[in-house]
Parts: sequence; C-alpha cells; structure tokens
Amino acid sequence: MSSGSGTKAIVAALSANIGIAITKFVAFLLTQSSSMLAESVHSLADSGNQVLLLLGGRRARRVADAEHPFGYGRERYVYAFIVSIVLFSLGGLFALYEAWHKWGDPHPIEGRWWWVPLAVLLVSMGMEGSSLRTAVHESNHVRGSRSWWQFIRSAKAPELPVVLLEDAGALIGLVLALFGVGLTLLTGDGRWDAAGTAGIGLLLVVIAVVLAVEMSSLLVGESASAEDVAAIQAALVGDAVASVIHLRTLHLGPEELLVAAKIEVTGGDAASIAQAIDAAEVRVRAAVPTAHLIYLEPDLRRAAAAG
Repeated sequence: MSSGSGTKAIVAALSANIGIAITKFVAFLLTQSSSMLAESVHSLADSGNQVLLLLGGRRARRVADAEHPFGYGRERYVYAFIVSIVLFSLGGLFALYEAWHKWGDPHPIEGRWWWVPLAVLLVSMGMEGSSLRTAVHESNHVRGSRSWWQFIRSAKAPELPVVLLEDAGALIGLVLALFGVGLTLLTGDGRWDAAGTAGIGLLLVVIAVVLAVEMSSLLVGESASAEDVAAIQAALVGDAVASVIHLRTLHLGPEELLVAAKIEVTGGDAASIAQAIDAAEVRVRAAVPTAHLIYLEPDLRRAAAAG
C-alpha cells in the first residue's frame, strides 16, 4: 500500500472529525444530552487518533541508524496501537461511565434547543459518510479481491484499516446516538439517552479490541502474504540456484520486507556462487518490490539434510 493513500484518508477523517467534535460539544452544552457528550468525546478521540497516525507515518520515514539498523518502519504500528488504547479508554470507557451516570440520574432533553442534537447528528452523518467514502475509495486501490474483513485482518499498513474502522464505528455510533436522543425526546425518559450512550461505549470497546489485536500481531512481526512468499520462492530459483531449502520473511514496516533464505546451489567457485546470489536478489526485488533487505545463504541439499 502506498503511504499516500493512507495519508489522504487520514486527512479527510481529521478534517471531518474536528468540525463534528465542535458541533457535538455545542449541542451537549445546550441540551446536556449524555449521548451528545459521548459522541463529542468520540469525535475528539478520533481527531487525536488521526494526528497520532500522521505522526507515526512521519517518524517511520526516519533513516536507519546504528541503533536501529533496520529502520523505523514499525513506528507506524506503535502509533496505531496507541490509537486502540485511546479508543478503548477515552472513547469506550468514558462513554460507558457517562451512560452509567445518566442511567442513575436520568433527565429529559428540554428547552428551546431540543432540536439541536437531531440536527447535529444528521449533519454529522453526512460528514462522516463523506470521510468513510474517501477511506473506502483509497482502500479499493489496494484491497484487490479480499473482503473488507480480510483486508482489515491482512493489511500490513495500519492507516486505512484504522480509518475504516473508526469511520464505520462513528457512523454506527451516530445512529445509536440518534436512537437514544430521539426516544428521549419522544418519551421524556432520559434512560433512552443513557442506553444510546452505552451502545456507543460498547461499540468503541469492540473496535478498540479488534485494532489492538491486529496491531499487536504486526508489532510482534508478521511474515509476507502467502502470495508474496510464493513469488519470492519462485524468483529465487534460477541460474545456479536449484531450489530453496528454507525461507523466512518478516515485515520491518508496511513497505519494507526482510527476506532470509537458505538456497541450494549447484556448485562452482566462489565468484559464480556470488553471481548467482546477486542474480537471485535482482529477481526477488523485481517480483516483490517491498523486499528491501535480502540475505541469502548458499548451501547444498545434502549438507542441509545432515544438519
């Protein structure tokens, strides 16, 4: 995935969420609706998360040095993992606390500004829908034939899956808030507002857990996709390379792949073996351009079998 696609989706989401957060908070001040407060904090958390993703992308571009010889590509995973923590705590847990507080002390939405939350929620749906459409458009460039769930589970670049989940969660959260506010206005019972807030909290907790699981897997270290592994294995064989004895791959970042392999060579002097290794590296980089670091160990099949 090109980082440009993720950046465009992040900027679109950030622009939408800043405006939405301000209008939701104004609506909360006018009506004291707990759903509006939960949604305000939700949009504020999303805005902060998008800033974190941009910061992670910037820090990941730093050049490798003696302390980090493989570069800083995994910074993007670190900041995406922090996003999951922010969603869980500032978004999900805050909304659940506010729902519990409002359930114990329910009050209706009254006064001349009763219509403001409905207007804000409807406008917010339009803005969030526009942001989600941008994320979907950018994701379709790299998703291929994978389903949306497969894309979120298998993507090595964290930005688009994070924005997709945040935007989809934001739209569902707005529907829950509209449900809670609408029924509170119809019945005069503030517990409906609390129920909508609780739904928003549970939704954010689930999204945060999904993100945390996926980002922790990337932080620990994931191999290349099955398609890339097959392409690398096929590219290694050729000239004096008879077969691949074993192959290991590891993502150092979304667009940086480490390849380490023991290859069977057909013999010859040191110069010819070195030429065969150089040619194999060229073929691998042509087949999988993200294979930046390649380490190949020449061996004989019988020697490998002997240990």
